[in-house]
Amino acid sequence: MAHRHVSAGCAALTALCALALTGPPAPAAADSPRTHAGVLPAETLGANNPPPVVLRALERDLRLTAVQSRTRLVNEAEAGTRAGRLQNALGKHFAGAWVSGATSAELTVATTDAADVADIEAGGARAAVVKTSLQDLRKAKTKLDGAVTGKALDTPVRYIDVRTNRVTVQATSRAAADTLIAAAKVTAGLVDVKVSAERPRALHDVRGGDAFYIDAQARCSVGFSVTKGEQQGFATAGHCGKAGAKTTGFNKVAQGTFQNSVFPGQDVAWVGVNSDWTATPAVKGKGDENVQTAGSVKALAGAAVCRSGSTTGWHCGTIEQHDTSVSYAEGTVDGVTRTTVCAEPGDSGGSYISGTQAQGVTSGGSGDCKSGGTTFYQPINPLLSAYGLILSTSTAESGTTAPQDGKTGWAPGQVYDTGARVAYDGVSYQCLQAHQAQGAWQPALTPALWQRL
Repeated sequence: MAHRHVSAGCAALTALCALALTGPPAPAAADSPRTHAGVLPAETLGANNPPPVVLRALERDLRLTAVQSRTRLVNEAEAGTRAGRLQNALGKHFAGAWVSGATSAELTVATTDAADVADIEAGGARAAVVKTSLQDLRKAKTKLDGAVTGKALDTPVRYIDVRTNRVTVQATSRAAADTLIAAAKVTAGLVDVKVSAERPRALHDVRGGDAFYIDAQARCSVGFSVTKGEQQGFATAGHCGKAGAKTTGFNKVAQGTFQNSVFPGQDVAWVGVNSDWTATPAVKGKGDENVQTAGSVKALAGAAVCRSGSTTGWHCGTIEQHDTSVSYAEGTVDGVTRTTVCAEPGDSGGSYISGTQAQGVTSGGSGDCKSGGTTFYQPINPLLSAYGLILSTSTAESGTTAPQDGKTGWAPGQVYDTGARVAYDGVSYQCLQAHQAQGAWQPALTPALWQRL
């Protein structure tokens, strides 16, 4: 982090390239994401110019070659668009999507209706016919989360695994899992049990290091730079500090104040900085190399993701599951994403990034970066939406402004979920991938993100 700059304290994965897909072909329709407006999804997401620091991290942590790293990132950008189109088309039959293989060459889309197989395959994906829709899996998980009691640490993690078409409960014993399942009155056939002694913890109890400090006591990592009107700042984890807590920078220079903070329940916060600090789209990489954040398009399960933190620096892995609930000693946090990336205390709040796209801020986990571990991040889009924040990006000069009412008309700064419908220049569009709209990402110009209806 440079002096007087707020830089994301987490490893960024800002790569992708203009390579051809090695997986199933995309549809050849006139409004295909490959042909409409002449813009490839990988180009929209900044995937055609991967920084060397990102490629090196992927090669090291995922044991890939440079060519495989580039190809994987492009494939994941392309797969996200195809998955979004298919999710919107399948409606209530949709049961999840994920990428697989060393280069993420295969996109799988699950459905509860065998009649959808032909359409899925025509859309450039492998079809998986399953019994339970994503909606029903979410209902089962909600029941399990609601049945968690004071003994939450006996069943600390609950998540939907779209690859198995089950809700997974991680528990310290089979008996603890069975007790939770019975209390929730969830059909046992919908639940897989993973017995593990691991108990995730919030990663905030190390002091000192190259990051930011809270009330001169604790240390955390900067997530992503943001703005709110004229106020500059950064997003980080809620457990790092309460609203009103004072911060100093990596250099112990007075920095700012926590404006909002929620933990547990969620793990979200943002810090407003003083005039000595400037919000930039940079994320700190290995050797102080900067990686530029271009947006916040949500990555699929199975996609590569990298993290940077003030304790362990750059590390990469893959996204395991979205919409996970995890119970720490301080309480339960819902809606986080589970990953195979390692982290250690002090890395909390730091950035997770796929390609050039911000994914979230480090919440907690188990294990370490010597033996390996599991970590959870708080997704960035809900955080931005909750506090009306604008992510600082390398495309900001193209006109991203304060969040506006995007319920009917498209607006820069608005966070859109897959399936959302907007009007732009008198034409209706449907969102393909969750993201915060950037000024340069008008629906007519970004078929990677929007489908014309």
